[in-house]
Amino acid sequence: MAKGAVALEIPRDVLYTSRMSLDDLRKELAIHLFEEGKLSLGKAKELAGISLWEFQQLLGSRGISVHYDVEEYESDLETLKELNRL
Repeated sequence: MAKGAVALEIPRDVLYTSRMSLDDLRKELAIHLFEEGKLSLGKAKELAGISLWEFQQLLGSRGISVHYDVEEYESDLETLKELNRL
């Protein structure tokens, strides 16, 4: 588990019934939270566990526009600085 991560229990029968893998479920959650404005683009792609490009492609395939404003940019910039990636 990643540093600072929180565990979430998903009953096996829920995954089985949904016919989704755990990775697919993470992507769906990330898409939903992004679309609802609960997560920035950067945080949503992090939750999905895929690259920014892949996440943007996934959003595009669903017809979801990327609403990336200055506040989200600054938040992502701060996150990159905290991760020493900038």
